[in-house]
Amino acid sequence: MTEPGPEQPEPASGGTGGPKPLPSAAAFLGMGLSAAVCVAIGVGLGVWGDSAWHTSPLCLMIGLALGLVAAVALVVTQIREYL
Repeated sequence: MTEPGPEQPEPASGGTGGPKPLPSAAAFLGMGLSAAVCVAIGVGLGVWGDSAWHTSPLCLMIGLALGLVAAVALVVTQIREYL
């Protein structure tokens, strides 16, 4: 006589164990818009800093880099909701 195998775990109550639904077009539009706003704010602050402190491309480059980092971080957190 063979021994019984390990018991299978019970599915989560409520039936939420399945895959998450795919995001709609509005979610992708929101991701793109939020990324564009982050970059625009960074560039805007960089241009303002350059005009206020006369450091022509320095503040613009720093603002652009910070805007891109913020945009990537924001989009990654929004994508993780669907994984």
